Amino acid sequence: MEKAINPASGSTEKGLAAACGVPDAPVCRDLALEEKGTGTEKGVAPPSPASEADSGASIGHRQARSSPGAVWEKGCSVEQSTTARASPGSHLQKRGWKEQSSNDDGDARDIFAALKISPAEPNPEASKGFTFSEVNCWRTSNSKVVCCHFSSDGKILASAGHEKKAVLWNMENQQTQYLPEEHALIITDVRFRPNSSQLATSSFDRTIKLWNAADSGFSLHTFTGHGFQVTSLDFHPKKTDLLCSCDGSGEIRYWNVTQPTCMRAIKGGTAQVRFQPNTGQYLAAAAENVVSIFDIETHSKKYTLQGHNTDVQSVCWDNSGEYIASVNQDLVKVWSVSSGECIHELSSNGNKFCSCVFHPSYTNLLVIGGYQSLELWNMVKNQSMTVQAHEGLIAALAQSPVTGMVASASHDNSVKLWK
Repeated sequence: MEKAINPASGSTEKGLAAACGVPDAPVCRDLALEEKGTGTEKGVAPPSPASEADSGASIGHRQARSSPGAVWEKGCSVEQSTTARASPGSHLQKRGWKEQSSNDDGDARDIFAALKISPAEPNPEASKGFTFSEVNCWRTSNSKVVCCHFSSDGKILASAGHEKKAVLWNMENQQTQYLPEEHALIITDVRFRPNSSQLATSSFDRTIKLWNAADSGFSLHTFTGHGFQVTSLDFHPKKTDLLCSCDGSGEIRYWNVTQPTCMRAIKGGTAQVRFQPNTGQYLAAAAENVVSIFDIETHSKKYTLQGHNTDVQSVCWDNSGEYIASVNQDLVKVWSVSSGECIHELSSNGNKFCSCVFHPSYTNLLVIGGYQSLELWNMVKNQSMTVQAHEGLIAALAQSPVTGMVASASHDNSVKLWK
């Protein structure tokens, strides 16, 4: 039985409003300039959402257009367009709209015509034409951001990384709040407990910490027992007291957060663990170049998904739990859970894929994070477009089915919102 450690209480941090921007452009707030005092940031007016002409891409019956983009610290602007940068050190390469299948005669105007709207989509406006635009941007600090996750109601976004403390973003009033710096090393993953204000963080310091966003003065529990750096964690969607984590040695641990105790330890995950949405029947675990699908009830391995030549960086389920995507630098694969077969795949063409998430409203659309750009991939038509998004590697993506928002976290120290 693993004992819980109750760390000493800390204090939340607050900042002065330091938004910088230009008219009609998404604003990138530098929170590194705002860390003064304690408590929650006050009085920051939310920036105006970007129009179709301002940022991102609008997919209907038009070509995608470039935009002035977001303004960064010291007035340095970042161009938002469909021009992608291939890799670090390479020249800019115009990719824009592109076809992955030589057998498809469609043009740029109908690439996304086959998008299927999710039955859970709360916004009827989505049926009038797909758009994907940057609507907000924050710079958290001078440290890389490597993980992010929305609460179940979509009202809070948590992000974390090399700064060793998580940041909570209130989606309704744009206020921000820092959790105390209790981890000794970088935070590798952050996940909200379903239908709760509680969240958990994992760290290279070999611990997992449980927090309450509503009372964030100190962590609720510290879980110890991993012998190596903890790389990922996730809550079960139905049995919400069940938390899973994995470490660098491949050990997967199942925790009861109510007790709190470690209930079971198995081998099979080094990079990331994610429960199947809704039922939580299966757990996907990435280790080296394979993804293992474990049955939660029988603790047996249902599938070993093979086909990547290098280490899998990220996995994600679609909202129905019927499909799972796996990403390494060179390739993204989409698998059917019912058959265990790969049904779609897309080459990165040198863009160094790192993260992925299914679009919250369109079931056929996978959003892939690479170096500086996002790839929007229509799996049905096997066609994609590239949107310039960050100035560094996009390490993590998150989505909210409730709000239709997508979040991107990057090594350029910023978090951006897209819709």
